[in-house]
Amino acid sequence: MENHLEYYKNHAPMTDPGGYSSVVCDLPRDIGKLCEIIQGFVIHRDMAPFAYDVRFSEERRNDANIRPLEAILRRTFELDDRPITVAREKEKRFAGVCRHFTLMLCGILRAQGVPARARCGFGAYFNQGKFEDHWVGEYWNARQSRWILVDAQLDVVQKKIFKPDFDPLDVPHDRFIIAGDAWQTCRSGRAEASNFGLSMVPGLKGMWFIAGNVLRDLASLNRAEMLPWDAWGLMPKDDASLADESMPVLDRAAALTIAGDDAFAQVRALYDGDDRLRVPPVVFNVLLNAEEKVSV
Repeated sequence: MENHLEYYKNHAPMTDPGGYSSVVCDLPRDIGKLCEIIQGFVIHRDMAPFAYDVRFSEERRNDANIRPLEAILRRTFELDDRPITVAREKEKRFAGVCRHFTLMLCGILRAQGVPARARCGFGAYFNQGKFEDHWVGEYWNARQSRWILVDAQLDVVQKKIFKPDFDPLDVPHDRFIIAGDAWQTCRSGRAEASNFGLSMVPGLKGMWFIAGNVLRDLASLNRAEMLPWDAWGLMPKDDASLADESMPVLDRAAALTIAGDDAFAQVRALYDGDDRLRVPPVVFNVLLNAEEKVSV
């Protein structure tokens, strides 16, 4: 039987640093220091104008469509070839989103032999009363024998803006809501689905949005860390396209993704056994309105 900790120690195509392996392997092993390094390397492209007073060109904003870690590192070193431990000027950082901070953390930790994975869900700490689309990392703390959620995106600037009431290096599960939890909570009527999504963008909220994140989280648990706007298979495009026949599959996917390590084999089997759930060789990039080939 496949061991879950060994599985999450190893790279898949998205987190493999490739030719930059030696660069990331030599980084500090302290989680806090790693997050500081990542924050000096990546900037959130959508927060850049109001939080960092940086306005990227459309070309630079489109860097956020880069999926693999190796390509992210290559692009950033093209902008500034100094060591990864040197914090870039804001204009020279990789213009990404929460997924890129998370991918980089997971890639570094896996390179260091630490089990790590990306989690897709919703942050309760950005907008009072709303649950905003978000990704965080999760790593296995061997000393404490538990998985710990880490928000590698929350730097000093964002802490001042959002004022999180927790340690970003140990995010509580009621502050970051894993997509499967959000699905079950809204399905049971304990929360309103319209509060989950991107509150500042009309139409990007609701059960269909949560369903997409359930499938992205399932893919991430199978080491296929896609873009937040990649779509494939069973993903609906709005509530009207959330078909009744897909609900049992989504219910099962949601339940397994939050069931803990005992469900690891079932998570793998569900993903591998259903073409509607597994990331295909070609996905649809919603932001670019285009099909793109991927390697997962």
